[in-house]
Amino acid sequence: MILESTLAIIAGFALLVWGADRFVMGASATASNLGVSPLIIGLTIVGFGTSAPEMLVSAIAAASGNPDLGIGNAIGSNITNVGLVLGVTALISPLAVHSKTLKREFPILILIILFTLALIVDGDMSRNDGMTLLIGLFLLMSWMVWTGLREHHGDPDDPMESEYSDEIPSNLSTAVALTWLFVGLFILLGSSRMLVWGAVNIAHWLGVSDLIIGLTIVAIGTSLPELAASVMSAIRGEHDIAIGNVLGSNMFNLLAVLGLPGVIAPTAISNEILFRDYALMILLTLLLFIMAYGFRGPGRINRIEGGILLLIYSGYLGFLYLSHQ
Repeated sequence: MILESTLAIIAGFALLVWGADRFVMGASATASNLGVSPLIIGLTIVGFGTSAPEMLVSAIAAASGNPDLGIGNAIGSNITNVGLVLGVTALISPLAVHSKTLKREFPILILIILFTLALIVDGDMSRNDGMTLLIGLFLLMSWMVWTGLREHHGDPDDPMESEYSDEIPSNLSTAVALTWLFVGLFILLGSSRMLVWGAVNIAHWLGVSDLIIGLTIVAIGTSLPELAASVMSAIRGEHDIAIGNVLGSNMFNLLAVLGLPGVIAPTAISNEILFRDYALMILLTLLLFIMAYGFRGPGRINRIEGGILLLIYSGYLGFLYLSHQ
């Protein structure tokens, strides 16, 4: 059983990454063929697509009677995105931030964090809380689309506009794009079920909670699309996309990935989650804000700052390991 569960996790992670990439490619090409702005595609479809693994894993975990795994996945993925994904990315290539779009998204992310905290600080993730977060997701995506339309399909001076334009497939017909979209979605669904099954079995075998598995193994695995996208974007010099992927994903994680378990299987939120995991997520987000916002000019995350983020994340994993021995 343990061998099968381990293989299911490995295969699930691999298929999640591949399925998310096919899903994003198909959805982006379809939207582009319909005349949607590259900036809007990048902010909505790409952000939604890279968070699709977390969404499906959390939904399936909650439906299977393991809502703590979904909650751990949502918060753990946000911690992983900043500490591991941006830490590793900045070590490989220091990140310069020029985009006005990103400077609008930083405050929005902080507001979403505080809004979510206000809902769960009572120690309960109710169905109403989950619905409120999903409504917040709808409002967020509406705001992103409205912003892009207001600026006449993007600001030509915003580097994210041209960076996203370069990323969107331009040689796919609508029929082919739709095929890849549905193939990607099917693979995402199947691999999510496989991953949840394996992760729950491993958690029971190790004698640890679903929450810890969600915060660590599952969070790292479902953050692989963000890691791959951010590293490749940084190597190509598309620094704004590298950071934008993380900001967008963290917004979606709080509103959708955390909201879905609440709607499907309302559950309690322990003080452990609030004072350890959520508190660290807030700290890492504030550090990212200070590093990248650029209060006195262009923002930048250098290698030393990337190393600090990665060190904090490594210390967090070490603390979780030692505290559950």
